[in-house]
Amino acid sequence: MDRDDKPIMIVNFKTYPEATGRKALDLSRDLGDVQKETGVRVIIAPQTTDIYSISQRVEIPVFAQHLDPQPQGAHTGHITPEAVKEVGGRGTLLNHSERQLGLRMAEGTIQRARAIGLTSVVCANNATVAAACAALRPDMVAVEPPELIGTGVAVSKARPEVVTDTVAVIRRVNPNVVILCGAGITDGRDALSALDLGTQGILISSGVVKAKDPRRAALDLARAMVNRA
Repeated sequence: MDRDDKPIMIVNFKTYPEATGRKALDLSRDLGDVQKETGVRVIIAPQTTDIYSISQRVEIPVFAQHLDPQPQGAHTGHITPEAVKEVGGRGTLLNHSERQLGLRMAEGTIQRARAIGLTSVVCANNATVAAACAALRPDMVAVEPPELIGTGVAVSKARPEVVTDTVAVIRRVNPNVVILCGAGITDGRDALSALDLGTQGILISSGVVKAKDPRRAALDLARAMVNRA
């Protein structure tokens, strides 16, 4: 992925019914409009079964929610980087608290993704894990304390020291990696706090996907980040 100085918003669709199948495509189109209107770099991570249909119809990058390090071949049920790229995926989340890989498997998966040109976003629950992840040279690291995910209580407000500590340690290990903030972010004020603490964007899910008006929620987040930047 080309890098510039615009803030990043990754929206993880998870397996929410509000972002499955046709609804996933509708949401993706709305988020594409948000990028055009605000200039924020929007990335979406739908379910694997929706990657192809969405990637053919929107311009924003479509990421997988997970990849496995297994090579192509006799590995039933695994998701390979090659398969994701073949259907239009441009990157992947890795090691999310709901789908953890562990550092050893994450390293192999990052390497395989990099080899075929997929962007990797590795999730970490604290500064120590984040530093270890950054050392693996992914494109991005997202700090997400799992106890705050989906709570509506933003880590950037409830536990700002987690974010600042993580940013500091990551910069010592890998000054080039993009740092994102996730867990509990719901509105523009949360997004703005995340940037003020030294990150370059946000990883969000229910704050957009399960909002009464997802497009409006995404616009609020994007406008806050653009105005600050």
